[in-house]
Amino acid sequence: MKILVTVKEVSTVEDEFEIEGTSIAEQYLGADLNEWDDYAVEEAVQIQEAGIADEVVTVTIGPEDCEQTIRQALAKGADRAIRVWDDSLEGVDVLDVGAKTEILRAVVEAEDPDLVLTGVQSGDDSWGATGVSLAEELGFEWAAVVNHLEHDFEDDRAAVRRELEGGVEELTEVELPAALTIQTGINEPRYASLRGIRQAQRKELDVQTLADLGVDESTIEGDVTLTEMYEPESETDATVWEGSAEETASELGELLREKGVAP
Repeated sequence: MKILVTVKEVSTVEDEFEIEGTSIAEQYLGADLNEWDDYAVEEAVQIQEAGIADEVVTVTIGPEDCEQTIRQALAKGADRAIRVWDDSLEGVDVLDVGAKTEILRAVVEAEDPDLVLTGVQSGDDSWGATGVSLAEELGFEWAAVVNHLEHDFEDDRAAVRRELEGGVEELTEVELPAALTIQTGINEPRYASLRGIRQAQRKELDVQTLADLGVDESTIEGDVTLTEMYEPESETDATVWEGSAEETASELGELLREKGVAP
């Protein structure tokens, strides 16, 4: 069995930051492996460690700067990685779901995995749709928001438990090849060992362009445009009192009476 895991480097933001145009100023940004993807990588590596999968491959869409972040997945046990980037992607503000789907579809078709794992969403743009869109494009069976996956794959089927609205969970089976979007909490992602970090630097990281994948540049011309970025105004105001419990209790009581909550 081959497992393909989609991974992404996402921006982390300091508590205090400034917005410049349609982006957050660079000095307030860091970078890390997307949280949901970290759980997907761990699930794939556990399946391999159980002797079921022969190979775990990761794929990301991103520039060279993201390679050290993406190597985190290699350090945690993935066998090799693919990074897709192209000059035509430089300066693209928003790479929408349709564009990501077309690029990832080409990679999946070339790799021919039995199982595709994606995170439920990314921590930056939070589309939450790429995994399902990819499955639909490939004609794969799929399950979204998976929080448990049986590792036996009996009769080439994956038994999963997935979250629904209102705390309801659904037990279902999907036939391989399949795509699953992985929810946080499905496992406990490991920390990369020093040995794993060293090995990751020697593992294969193949860089492919859109032309290498047979994807036309017009694919990235999506329908979504980033027009503005701003901090939303708070809908509620918090009142903070300082002093002893006796002093603040009377002030709280007065406020509650003003709001009509207390007599």
